[in-house]
Amino acid sequence: MSRKKGRKLRVGVICGGRSGEHAVSLLSAQSVLNALDRDKYAVIPIGIDKDGRWITGDVLAALGSGDPHAQTATLLPDPHSAALLQLELAEARPAALSTVAELDVVIPILHGTYGEDGTVQGLLELAGLPYVGAGVVGSAVGMDKAIFKHVMAANGLPVLPWRLVTGQAWAQRPSALLDELEAALPYPLFTKPANLGSSVGISKCHNRDELAAGLAAAARYDRRIVVEQGIHQARELEVAVLGNEEPRASIVGEIRPRRAFYDYVAKYVAEPGSEEESELLIPAPISPEMGQQVRALALRAYMAIDCAGMGRVDLLLDTATNRLYLNEINTIPGFTRISMYPKLWEASGLPYAELLDQLIDLALERFAVKQNLQTTFNVAGET
Repeated sequence: MSRKKGRKLRVGVICGGRSGEHAVSLLSAQSVLNALDRDKYAVIPIGIDKDGRWITGDVLAALGSGDPHAQTATLLPDPHSAALLQLELAEARPAALSTVAELDVVIPILHGTYGEDGTVQGLLELAGLPYVGAGVVGSAVGMDKAIFKHVMAANGLPVLPWRLVTGQAWAQRPSALLDELEAALPYPLFTKPANLGSSVGISKCHNRDELAAGLAAAARYDRRIVVEQGIHQARELEVAVLGNEEPRASIVGEIRPRRAFYDYVAKYVAEPGSEEESELLIPAPISPEMGQQVRALALRAYMAIDCAGMGRVDLLLDTATNRLYLNEINTIPGFTRISMYPKLWEASGLPYAELLDQLIDLALERFAVKQNLQTTFNVAGET
């Protein structure tokens, strides 16, 4: 899908979402909406509230206030219609549809479940719309911490020792499960919902009581929980990756948390200059050789999950052994002005607005390639 001569490219920006990271999405979307060049793009904000209702109009204000009267919208899984549709309601039931705007490309700024996990990407695939970021598989694998670790191990990429726990097992035999985890993994341990981001539901555990509390906290957000061995003296390194078939990596950054780890408060709540604010080092104070190793691992991990467009690769460096471990890939990383992904690219010579331009171009490029693939198959001898 290419821009028609004489008109701007119509860019839909989806934000909010039915996720524990709803508020983070709004912060990222605000920055993206502010930075998109209105001389190039006609921008159409699209909101999804916490109950999953799609809305149009002043979506940031409506989502921020929880406005129940915001204009309801929908996107049909029909490749013959690239329109965002407005729903006219009669007695709380859809009575009519009208077109808000035809879309050329979509930027999903949806962190967490029902946005970063392949679900909205599946809708956009069915709708035949180009979109920024990883496809269904890359999104799903990047989101699921357990499957991600399996894929890394299958590709010979280093991950820390870990175990997968189900919420059902935790509810039915908590004492036995704690015994099994303590026998398998030394403290400190991290407990994480398998499918969530922004450090929501993550706990650092130093003993049995903290492990029990961490499992209970993670189980509130997911039916599957990752329990991962921690590192006593770890450095948290991050790399921004950009591209489709031939991605490139930014310079390496480092996060030095002042809290127990780089949690939600440190990322989004801590006031600048406060004791809770983490220190962001760009570039990371590491040797050129270590930087090359980090970038190489990041690119291998990115390609291993069939990521596309963008991804922030997080790694851990064990200072005692100088060994690196893949932690995760965020396929829709934070996009606020202070988020690491855009900051790493800015420090690598790619300003925020130009980064968005390149991401849109990559989305259109990947869509064009897929448009040339066959979707039908004729049995031999048939025409």
